[in-house]
Amino acid sequence: MIRAILVLAVLAVGAVLLYAATRPDTFRVERTASIRAPAAKIHPLIADLRQFNTWNPYEKKDPSLKGRYRGASSGPGAGYDFEGNKDVGKGSIEIVESAPPSRVAMKLDMLAPFEAHNLVEFTLAPRGEATEVTWSMRGPSPFVARLVGVFMNMDRMIGRDFEAGLANLKAIAERP
Repeated sequence: MIRAILVLAVLAVGAVLLYAATRPDTFRVERTASIRAPAAKIHPLIADLRQFNTWNPYEKKDPSLKGRYRGASSGPGAGYDFEGNKDVGKGSIEIVESAPPSRVAMKLDMLAPFEAHNLVEFTLAPRGEATEVTWSMRGPSPFVARLVGVFMNMDRMIGRDFEAGLANLKAIAERP
């Protein structure tokens, strides 16, 4: 009986590992919000990291977060190093491209709770009197991340944060 249980356990673990190995080796998370403000008003709230951190949901997850700005005040070269609790982690974000008023691209390098190197992009598209703002993140998905993804929905977890951030950005950008 114990042998049968052990064989079943080994088969179950093997099946999970095999399933994880078949998952995509890259990921993408994306959320979009309509903001009743011109792109020219919204873009600086993203391209200036000090402004970005007024609505960034990760900045709000740890009241004792330690952060340090570096480089330019906004646009390419503007950077921010951070270290926070388990909900924030440790890493840095740097603006690598800014095309006012339609796009901002950032490089996100996480060191903890796990190492990751991702591209974060914001696109702003005028839609009548509003602007459609899309926040996306993409990057490699190593085997360990694919294995964790079997048990946790990373799109839902990160997506909730993006939704909260876009709601925060909307509240700021729509102020008169």
